[in-house]
Amino acid sequence: MNQQLIEQIVGEILGQLGKSPVQLPERAVPIAVSARHVHLQPEHVEVLFGAGYELTQRSELSQPGQFAANETVMIAGPKSSIERVRILGPVRKATQVEVSFTDAMKLGVKPPLRESGNIEGSAPITLIGPKGSVHIDQGLIIAQAHIHMAPADATRFGVEDGEYVTVEADGVRAISFRNVRIRVNERYRLEMHIDTDEANAGFITQGSIGRLVKSGDAKEVASVQATTEAVKAIPVNVPEAYEFTKKLLSAEDVSEISEKEIVINKGTIVTALARDTARELGKTISSRK
Repeated sequence: MNQQLIEQIVGEILGQLGKSPVQLPERAVPIAVSARHVHLQPEHVEVLFGAGYELTQRSELSQPGQFAANETVMIAGPKSSIERVRILGPVRKATQVEVSFTDAMKLGVKPPLRESGNIEGSAPITLIGPKGSVHIDQGLIIAQAHIHMAPADATRFGVEDGEYVTVEADGVRAISFRNVRIRVNERYRLEMHIDTDEANAGFITQGSIGRLVKSGDAKEVASVQATTEAVKAIPVNVPEAYEFTKKLLSAEDVSEISEKEIVINKGTIVTALARDTARELGKTISSRK
């Protein structure tokens, strides 16, 4: 996704709403929030899900060839566990688990901050599937913020593969991400990836725009904040509360629900762990009036 395409998409949306197009910063970078997930090597797929099993695609990801699988696993540490952690495909040479610092504290583990794929000497973790479990001595990391881009994007930004830059995001809580690693490949689509802790620190949601800044660069005149506010003004049907209709609300249900408020029926049983999980995730559980 290049600068011209980004401007075209935003311009078309705002044009349909009768709004004036907003000029994007010269070095605009789309930001995506990456939640905890797992990459599996082929033999571990079979241990967790059965001999001959292959991952099935749930949805495509922004990076070409990558997908979120229907399959999930539980990850367990010395202190606690987290259920329904999504597997991303396709399979890899080595199993890797990516969590946030908040997740790590809950699990009772100390993973290093690493670039995806660099798991040498990283933390151990146990994965539990419907057919078996796998303990890996290394592979648990907190992923370093990075930007995927094609060679043409790298030329336009004046950066190289492996270079570190700063990305500024204006908004309700303006924030700068330093030491963001550039990753260049012909298969990549322009996008910055951060984890949920980083997103929460800057009130960043999917679809936010950042501004790439190299050392010595002057601050861009065009404001990312204007772009973000204009996009936020686009009406979308996003429910503020989730209507839960089952008779039992478990911790895994709370983790799967993306909304911050969970509304339950009178008589619905809420487990103690579900309430603890809701508090940890900043969610509220209320009864339907």
